[in-house]
Amino acid sequence: MRAGNLLRQLDQRLLPPLTRAVARLGDRSARSGVLTWAAVLSAAAVLGTAVWAVDDAPVGDRTVGEVTRVGVTDGDSVPGYLRSAAADLAALPASASSAGGGTYALVTLTEYLPPQRLAAVLGDVGVSTVFGRVPLPGRQTEIVRIPALRVPDDVVAGMEEVAARKDTEAADYQARAAAVDGDGVGERELRERYVSGAEVATAEAAAYRTGCACVYAAVVRAAPQVLRGVAARPDVRAVDPAPEVYRLDRTVFTPPLPEQRDVVRPPADTGPSPAPTPDVSVESTPPAPAPLASVGESSEPAPVVTIPSPAPSSAESTEPPPPSIATSPDSTGAESPTPASS
Repeated sequence: MRAGNLLRQLDQRLLPPLTRAVARLGDRSARSGVLTWAAVLSAAAVLGTAVWAVDDAPVGDRTVGEVTRVGVTDGDSVPGYLRSAAADLAALPASASSAGGGTYALVTLTEYLPPQRLAAVLGDVGVSTVFGRVPLPGRQTEIVRIPALRVPDDVVAGMEEVAARKDTEAADYQARAAAVDGDGVGERELRERYVSGAEVATAEAAAYRTGCACVYAAVVRAAPQVLRGVAARPDVRAVDPAPEVYRLDRTVFTPPLPEQRDVVRPPADTGPSPAPTPDVSVESTPPAPAPLASVGESSEPAPVVTIPSPAPSSAESTEPPPPSIATSPDSTGAESPTPASS
């Protein structure tokens, strides 16, 4: 009941009796006392109604704006993260299971796996998402997040969608390269960057279309004892439990990549500088880590793209958009250039 309605009902019930009592009283002092008590009662009723109305107001969702992060970030020690995840999993109580669904956890793999291999690793747990990238030697590639409730079928379907998007992206790069006029140093460099972007996108499309060994992590949900069983499997590097996670849409997962060994830091790329990204509108999530190839090296966060994504715009404009962070290379031991922030 709204506060206004309650006040009206109080007026209707209290005021008539008080008015009749005042009319029957001829004594001035008595009438004054009755009015005083009426004022006190009315004030008390208003105050009580106001307090009730405040307490009865809907609270709303107190988690709005809060984001939970699970995984590694730039500068983290990868061995330290793996030890921490193992300790958290060992200490996870059975009561950590959410109502009937279990505990969310980030599973990272020892190597990149094809979709068919995932069934042996994740087949008996509930999977929400898998993370993948094409590990091209010496080149930076995009990290993608594929919704996958059914393994491996949803992973294969998601890879096909990524491949189609990469084909369109490659064509866009090629059109932009052809549209660059002039033979100056700046024009040649920009053209080379677009050509390089087209080559990487074409290679990514071909890899995803054939169901490549590109998956390196997954978000799962299971009971603590089941998660411990998953952690003991040969292809699993770590299981990082996240009992604090209740909503995936307010959680950022940033798993370490198989080639990350010591510290998360900027990647290196032996190819040309990353090309300006075509005008592709994608549903993106906050950054996840990007890799280096040589053992003992790691990389800093890079963009993650969730599929399916809208198709890119036409390549008629030759004006390059702002550059994006390149995702993840396999590199030599050269000093790693720091990518532009997203």
